[in-house]
Amino acid sequence: MDIMQVEVVSNEQHIFSGEASFVVVPTQMGELGIYPRHEPIMSLVRPGVLRLTTPDSAEEVLVAVSGGVLEVQPDKLTLLADVAVRSAEMDQARAEEAKKAAEARISQAQDDEALAKAQAALAAAIAQLKTLDYIRGQKNK
Repeated sequence: MDIMQVEVVSNEQHIFSGEASFVVVPTQMGELGIYPRHEPIMSLVRPGVLRLTTPDSAEEVLVAVSGGVLEVQPDKLTLLADVAVRSAEMDQARAEEAKKAAEARISQAQDDEALAKAQAALAAAIAQLKTLDYIRGQKNK
């Protein structure tokens, strides 16, 4: 089985480091499916669900990403995420509350820095909600 090394890193922590046989990344141009030996590319990542198929598990590894940069080499994929959270650490009510709080902060922002921070928080909350929606969709199949 072909595998590639995958590193997912956020500003705060190392989110995932391991092998994968297939990865789906939410890029600015749409979802991008990547197999080992993919052509080298770089792309901006949009808020959404990063899905990893690992050789040792039937379950996908799901990570909510709020944006960032993707680099693909034939044997390695690196995603430098603005914010990333593994699905096991997500909570629907907390994500919805974070989204509401970020929207309120956007409307009350007094300067560009406050606006940028609020927009980043909103992107992170939306990514978590998209991931939770994806998980629910998989369970209902």
